[in-house]
Amino acid sequence: MAAMQSSIRAAIRHPSALLLAAQLLGVVLYPFMDGPAGRAALSLFGIVVLVLAVWALRTTPALTWVSVLLGLPVVVLTILEALQPANEGIVLWSSVLHAAFYLYTTYGLLRYMFNDYDVTRDELFATGATFTVVAWAFAYLYVACQVLWPGSFTAAIDPTAQRTWFELLFLSFTTLTSTGLSDVVPVLAQARSLVMIEQVAGLMYVALVVSRLVGLTLARHRA
Repeated sequence: MAAMQSSIRAAIRHPSALLLAAQLLGVVLYPFMDGPAGRAALSLFGIVVLVLAVWALRTTPALTWVSVLLGLPVVVLTILEALQPANEGIVLWSSVLHAAFYLYTTYGLLRYMFNDYDVTRDELFATGATFTVVAWAFAYLYVACQVLWPGSFTAAIDPTAQRTWFELLFLSFTTLTSTGLSDVVPVLAQARSLVMIEQVAGLMYVALVVSRLVGLTLARHRA
């Protein structure tokens, strides 16, 4: 019981760490979630991640009511998308609102990290959580892009098919990290435009956010 209470207190003190762990767990679980049952489980997991994101935002200067206002329709559309995965209208609006929610979460976490000049342990976790949240946001933008412009992306396996969610998340991570290892390739102008924006976002994140935290950490040790 004491160990459980200690774990709960640690999670309350470090919501960004919990959000980061949930995002990374999702990366591990997604390949095993295939078929209708898998999509339903994936949707439930997505709702849990959204709740964790709102919880993390409550510790930031960002307005919690905005995240709740965006999060409620996202939860409804997530469930509808699991029930009707072939409905392009539901998929489009779900992707757009998911992207808006994750981008707002990014804004809140960035304000949290830039709010003071003392680097806490939770702010270090927030650095990783923000990075994964940005990757999720662009993956949803890619989903919306291929709904609006079919054939936006191609890949080595079944080049003419619509790309799966996990393929687009893989593309997002490889683009954001500038590794360039993805076999998923944007072929239409709209898709390439989104990829270029994410490339710039990845470079700016390292240049502005990571370098700032490193500088503040070194300055505190020198002091």
